[in-house]
Amino acid sequence: MSHHHGPGAHDEHGHPHLIDPEPWGTGDPAVEEIVRGEPAARVQVPAGVSPRLYNEDLAPTTRKGRTWHAYSIFTLWANDVHSLGNYVFAIGLFALGLGAWQIMLAFLLGAVLLFLLLNLSGFMGERTGVPFPVMSRIAFGIRGSNIPAIIRGAVAVAWFGIQTYLASVVLRVLILALAPSLAPLDTDSFLGLSTLGWISFVSLWAVQTVIVSFGMEMIRKYEAFAGPIILVTMLTLAVWMLVEAGGTIAWSTADSLTGPVMWVRIFQSAALWVVVYGTFVLNFCDFTRGAPSGRSVVRGNFFGIPINMLFFAAIVVVLAGAQYRIDGRVIESPTDVVNAIPNTLLLVLACLALIILTVAVNLMANFVAPIYTLAHLFPRTLNFRRAAMVSALIGLVILPWNLYNSPVVIVYFLGGLGALLGPLFGVIMADYWLVRKGRVNIPDLYSDSPDGAYAYTRGVNRKAVIAGTPAAIVALVLALVPAFTYISGFSWFVGAILAAVTYLLIMDRHTPFEAVDGEHIAVAPKH
Repeated sequence: MSHHHGPGAHDEHGHPHLIDPEPWGTGDPAVEEIVRGEPAARVQVPAGVSPRLYNEDLAPTTRKGRTWHAYSIFTLWANDVHSLGNYVFAIGLFALGLGAWQIMLAFLLGAVLLFLLLNLSGFMGERTGVPFPVMSRIAFGIRGSNIPAIIRGAVAVAWFGIQTYLASVVLRVLILALAPSLAPLDTDSFLGLSTLGWISFVSLWAVQTVIVSFGMEMIRKYEAFAGPIILVTMLTLAVWMLVEAGGTIAWSTADSLTGPVMWVRIFQSAALWVVVYGTFVLNFCDFTRGAPSGRSVVRGNFFGIPINMLFFAAIVVVLAGAQYRIDGRVIESPTDVVNAIPNTLLLVLACLALIILTVAVNLMANFVAPIYTLAHLFPRTLNFRRAAMVSALIGLVILPWNLYNSPVVIVYFLGGLGALLGPLFGVIMADYWLVRKGRVNIPDLYSDSPDGAYAYTRGVNRKAVIAGTPAAIVALVLALVPAFTYISGFSWFVGAILAAVTYLLIMDRHTPFEAVDGEHIAVAPKH
């Protein structure tokens, strides 16, 4: 397309030039406008941009109108850090023989590393305004970028279903506490879930799908609402447990570790904590593309990562230590604490808070990534809302409770995909910060011209693939082969560093890279 088309422009077949025509629309322009929340004229493909690479959701965001300030980024972490999965992981350290100060130290080390990595990743989103699949085009090429996008999306969709299932278990406890007469509904089984299990799962699945269908701005508002509720709930639970334990806690279990073994376990735990966020470190730009400045990214990350993670570690120590003091039992998760609450009203409030929390974690950690992946794969037919529907359906069809109950799937499928995220991160970061030094030609990210900056070889940067493949194989071997169990926690780092070093060795770093602003093809952040 060599020139801008006016609002009424049509192609040779008489069709209006819209980015993603509404094949299932009502046909009434006034209704279309309401459904989109956008005037029809706004969604034209700008000149020099390929409709195969650009739609309203993949376009860069304008500087004006960005709403992800420091508080929004902080509440993102306030929710995510306090996820039930993270509590299970952290309380597990107590059972593995780490005491209070060792757990605090492991989380402090992990938090400092994460703070640095997330700032590097976050700045990329704030500077370019593009989502992760488009960001991947810089290093992998306009076609090669589907590799990181699909891997990230696949990990996320599986976890979306699993987290929804974990929240539905809490909802089942809540329903039975309020209506014990429904207990018979919990005894049958269809495809692995009871009738009550299905009701709980589908209800939460539907709620999340509705929230996401309103876009990123609705997710931001939900996170902002949920963050304070979670922090207050977890603090209240910790105080309640402390009172129950008579104001003192056990600082370690009877079989606590000492010496070199203890230090290895501390470093392993810190490394695993970073791996837990390996997914997020990769696509953090999906959120920071809505941040108005680098300062808001740093401030949100500072209060959300080191400060909030130490608060999290303190709560873990109190919950686990108090329970151990009371009856010598090592709990597995806050749900154990919640289930033991004798007062029905408090039980209901705690269950509600845990459900609100799990939904908050799921929306940002596991729902946004597959939506952008699908919009990236099918930009002409899938906008944000439709991609959300498809992602949600996949998350339901895979019957995630069966995945969760299968250690093989968790270890090999999700562990394997997780190991692949390290090499992807290594290539993308080395390319952006060390090879290009942050200079990106944003309009060329949407150009399929063979002369485009990211055309490479038929749209794929083979050097990125060459650098990432051996690193991915090494990371997979470390993560999955039992002989390497002792160092498997470091597989993400090994993969990331290997891929980055290889990439730097084979890439030509003397090419002059130009920085071109994408403001003229940007869209206002309506989500």
